[in-house]
Amino acid sequence: MGAASLIILSIAAITFSGIALLVSKFLLKTHTNKQKGEPYECGIPTQGPTWVQFNVGYYLFALLFLLFDVELIFLFPWAVVVKKIGWFALAEVMVFLFILFLGFLYAHKKGALKWQ
Repeated sequence: MGAASLIILSIAAITFSGIALLVSKFLLKTHTNKQKGEPYECGIPTQGPTWVQFNVGYYLFALLFLLFDVELIFLFPWAVVVKKIGWFALAEVMVFLFILFLGFLYAHKKGALKWQ
């Protein structure tokens, strides 16, 4: 276990994904037509220009949601083994939550959590 394992795993991942892409390219038939190339939303045909700019705040809000959501996923494995690890695990998770809370305060102070 070491660098060789990581290299072998990387080569295997690249090989398997490349094989999957090649198989799908050769086996699937692609049909292109005008209707498939149109933007589609909720079954209603678009009217007017379809390339509109969205406020960057929407993307920032979504990224912050993903950041905090992924960070909370790390709490589930901790909750499973908390009795085995003891007080040291509690101290570590408190530091983790404190850093997460600092990130939340920073985003709130910068106004990233305001919707418009």
